[in-house]
Amino acid sequence: MEKPALTFESLWQAARGVIQSARAQAHRAINSAMLSAYWELGRLIVEEEQHGKERAGYGEAIIESLATRLTQEFGKGFTRDNLWLMRQFYLAFPIPDALRRELTWTHYRLLMRVQNEQARQFYEEESIRAGWSTRALERQIHSFYYERLLASRNDRAGVAAEAEEKTSALAPSPRDFIKDPYVLEFLELQAAPALYEQDLEQALIDNLQQFLLELGRGFSFVARQQYINLDGDEFRIDLVFYNYLLKCFVLFDLKIGKLEHKDIGQMDTYVRLYEDKFKIEGDNPTTGVILCSEKNEAVVRYSVLNESQQLFASKYLLYLPSEAELKAELERERSLLEIALAGSQLKK
Repeated sequence: MEKPALTFESLWQAARGVIQSARAQAHRAINSAMLSAYWELGRLIVEEEQHGKERAGYGEAIIESLATRLTQEFGKGFTRDNLWLMRQFYLAFPIPDALRRELTWTHYRLLMRVQNEQARQFYEEESIRAGWSTRALERQIHSFYYERLLASRNDRAGVAAEAEEKTSALAPSPRDFIKDPYVLEFLELQAAPALYEQDLEQALIDNLQQFLLELGRGFSFVARQQYINLDGDEFRIDLVFYNYLLKCFVLFDLKIGKLEHKDIGQMDTYVRLYEDKFKIEGDNPTTGVILCSEKNEAVVRYSVLNESQQLFASKYLLYLPSEAELKAELERERSLLEIALAGSQLKK
């Protein structure tokens, strides 16, 4: 039977798809060839340096000469600085088969700045899994995403038990996914008395893609200001997400100012309501996060937040802290962990 004739629009869409697919394949092939070539150039430079290692400044001189000749023949992509990067590329990723062709040369240039090998591997894997652009990868590295993720995973009682039992990694829990702090510098908001919770909420919605990136793995947006009626009493939950890795809803309540006991009680109510009205069979328990600009540790310690696996309070920062500030935050978390571990030992 003869196929029906395509409409012009159908023909246009089909032709467009063919061209886009061909271009994507060509881009992947070019990218793969480029990575291989840059890695091979790095290998040649390192091996030549090793042969001439007894001569002072040999590496600098050979790269300078090589850059001049290559630039004359192939253009500006082979400058002295670029050749040094290729040399570093080979040293940082010495096994060519381990190179991930999903990533570009720019991705790898950013990854080479990460000195910690475990962190570098984490960023490489997350870039592929989450499809990070080079801009997204750069932001995550500069915001110390890996270090902050480690700090936020400090389930104090859980870590003590895990170290004691020497078990393998536990199944994912909300504590593995909730960060503290969240860095929201992409909102470009100023911390000021005039900043209201609705302003913060609107800014997060306007920058939802960046906020999802900051939230981390598995989050998808569900609703804002979700309305719930309970026997005539009205409740509105600021932001609702679903995490497909945790298989649960995650509720966010935005708080300008210091965390108070009433905020915890309100979030506890939200979680209970959501459990009753929206959770479906197969979902794990709903998680609630109070996102506040200032967290009172005493309030946390003497509330249900201290031991709850479903309720959390996290600070948000409206600007990217300096490296010194982030190190101080990590040191604070480490001290709290040590205190918790010491306390668990005394109870024995």
